[in-house]
Amino acid sequence: MNPTKKIFRKTGIVIESLPSANFRVKLDDGGEALCHLSGKLRMYRIKILPGDRVTVEISPYDEKRGRIVYRGK
Repeated sequence: MNPTKKIFRKTGIVIESLPSANFRVKLDDGGEALCHLSGKLRMYRIKILPGDRVTVEISPYDEKRGRIVYRGK
């Protein structure tokens, strides 16, 4: 990972499951983001369902897109 790029990590709740491992996430700060699963979650087949609490890495270029990196309890 490039240390010069800023990665913003935020938490939220999955509100909708979309095709191709995409999810709509309601962030704790009030915003919404369209997120896809990270490679490790796909590789180990971690299931994400609506209502799950997740940690999202937000893109520094577009704050409406992100990557789900952790599924909370």
